[in-house]
Amino acid sequence: MLGARVQLKGWQQAAVAFGSAFGALLDPRRADLIAALGETTGKPAFERVLQRMKNSAEGREVLLERPRVISSQVSHAWDMPQNTFGAAYAQFMGSRNFSPDDRPPVRFMDTDELAYVATRAREVHDFWHVLFGLPTNLIGETALKVIEFEQMFLPMCMLSVVGGSARFSEKQRTLFFQHYFPWATKAGLKCTDLMSVYYEKHFHEDLEEVRRNWGILPCPDPKKRGV
Repeated sequence: MLGARVQLKGWQQAAVAFGSAFGALLDPRRADLIAALGETTGKPAFERVLQRMKNSAEGREVLLERPRVISSQVSHAWDMPQNTFGAAYAQFMGSRNFSPDDRPPVRFMDTDELAYVATRAREVHDFWHVLFGLPTNLIGETALKVIEFEQMFLPMCMLSVVGGSARFSEKQRTLFFQHYFPWATKAGLKCTDLMSVYYEKHFHEDLEEVRRNWGILPCPDPKKRGV
């Protein structure tokens, strides 16, 4: 069940987008504002993602069954054998005390179909952290936004990269642009269409195998690169 949607006129969408962008810059921890910004500026991008999903057999299956990344539907990941994608996801969530139920609902999409695509994009975020081996600190989140932009062309993702890098220390900025940004640019282009993947049906598969199958290039350890 998706959250209740709010229909906005053009000027209302612009007002929400502006207010959300301003609020998110003041407090980057406000996930609700970042979500609202993504929805009010991202409709054309989500429409393109929807069409790509319809052109993919696995994407069509996702659209038909509309799986949700919520506790009641992904709890079997915690039962998967070591070295599987599901076990890696469970370890990632458990070690950070994250819950898959914590994400804000989508409110500003015109149709149920687009609302689901926006919801799916929001909910697979942690899967991408696992696949690309990215931390959940400011640098890791900003690097993942580069990949998300290349996968979906959401304006919010690029705004997040600009906003995130503006909050870096000088040392972090150097590390990001010398190591993480070039890697993320390459990784986002090299991998498959990640929005057309039915992740939950691959929990039982070996993590390294799914990475190979989907063209995932995990983030190299910057310490080993001498950065």
